[in-house]
Amino acid sequence: YIYFISAIPSATMKLNIALFAKLTLVIAQVPAAFAVAHNNGVEKINIDDNNESLRNFPNLEDNINRKLQDGTHVKKPEIRFKESPTATRSLKGDGSVAASVFPSKPADDKEVPAFRGAMEIAALTASINNPVFDSEEISRILPHRYPFLLVDRVIEYEAGKRAVGLKAVTANEPHFTGHFPDRPIMPGVLQVEALAQLAGIVCLKVADDPGAVFFFAGADRIKWKRPVVPGEILVMEVEILRFRRGLAKATGKGYVNGELAIEVGSMTFALAN
Repeated sequence: YIYFISAIPSATMKLNIALFAKLTLVIAQVPAAFAVAHNNGVEKINIDDNNESLRNFPNLEDNINRKLQDGTHVKKPEIRFKESPTATRSLKGDGSVAASVFPSKPADDKEVPAFRGAMEIAALTASINNPVFDSEEISRILPHRYPFLLVDRVIEYEAGKRAVGLKAVTANEPHFTGHFPDRPIMPGVLQVEALAQLAGIVCLKVADDPGAVFFFAGADRIKWKRPVVPGEILVMEVEILRFRRGLAKATGKGYVNGELAIEVGSMTFALAN
């Protein structure tokens, strides 16, 4: 067996054999079998005594393309491995061997998805572009302002009961300068605050008390499931469990890309003028 990684066409090899000695191996009077190395190991080519065929070459596709000349010269056979490099090799009449292995795309690589334009991608967000409450309406309900207004839109709303809202997380929010400088993550307490503000929108709309403010009275059974980072959208859902005499209790969840990011088992608020 003869093992080699790369070779130079015979004409170039004759002129530059010293320069390419490390890259090319040419041996006269080769035995009936030789091997070619590629990125998944070594493949073996068995050639019969008359050098007329290529046989017992494992892992090759059935349609081996080979050209024979005078029964002694295999000229530019083009062989594709199932593992995918493409090999071109020649066996010359004097018994010397030259071969080249050219890497190509592995067979298990996924195809590159087709490019999608802005119009197609924008259509994916059509369902959230007609909010029940936009940012201006939210500012009329909640007393919070930048940088602490953490609900951008309310896209689903059931009066006095529940709501779904969005928080677009952006890199220019001030807390990311310190949390953390090299790996910005939305603080967990701000995720809880965002859920509390969404619950406050539901309660304040029902209270119909201009100027009223909700104060946090407690939060229990909080679980964070994944980090929330700039560029993501936190999709929040809250449900009001009880609201009477200025006290409210709610539960909430937040999702990113369909994955649960935060869960709050219980939030308690107190309404004050």
